[in-house]
Amino acid sequence: MTPERTAKLIQTLNRRQPDLTLITDQVHKPRNIAALIRTCDAVGISRIHTVTPKEGYEFTGTTRGSDRWVKSQNHDSVETAVAGAKAQGMKIYAAHFSDRAIDYRDVDFTLPCALLMGAEKHGVSDDGADLADEHILIPMMGMVGSLNVSTAAGIILVEAQNQRLKAGMYEQSRLDPLEYADTLFEWSFPDLADFCHKKGLEYPPLDELLALTDAPAWYQAVREGTAATRQW
Repeated sequence: MTPERTAKLIQTLNRRQPDLTLITDQVHKPRNIAALIRTCDAVGISRIHTVTPKEGYEFTGTTRGSDRWVKSQNHDSVETAVAGAKAQGMKIYAAHFSDRAIDYRDVDFTLPCALLMGAEKHGVSDDGADLADEHILIPMMGMVGSLNVSTAAGIILVEAQNQRLKAGMYEQSRLDPLEYADTLFEWSFPDLADFCHKKGLEYPPLDELLALTDAPAWYQAVREGTAATRQW
């Protein structure tokens, strides 16, 4: 790996925002899921949460590309997804038209929070809207009443990014040290990380250049069955 690539990985990881996430409430179109993942990566979100649509997804497997950098956790219901975010102390901001909806720029995105986005045409589900701490909207000045879900999420998340930039929240690493180390290894050696998960092995240590500290010794330990194990 080149020094430039190493620096890019570390710089990106240092800017990740563990207390900012996105929840998709039954968004089912693959192009929208892919666009949302790209946007999350761009603003420093490390994990998104998806709620399985009642009719299922229009595709199988996962999107490829930015999903390597953003982890995705699927949930059977919006209640489960929201409960998980709230258990981490996050407020839920639902992009939802209602009598109590406020301008998206009037909420505090520097607080631990999750943006809840619904599918096109249907929007956020009734259950999702009821569970939200705030309803937010993007003021519309034209004839069209709403935006594509990925476009709307992009506008809102850029506001979240701007607020956090002003608060200095991108200036130093905010990830848990173990998550930081694991993620750095997975970004550097995705195939080897998959192998360790399948075999129940601890990741081998890396040096400051993101190379295996002693690759021959580790592979020998794997062959002999003496490599450190881990429950993934």
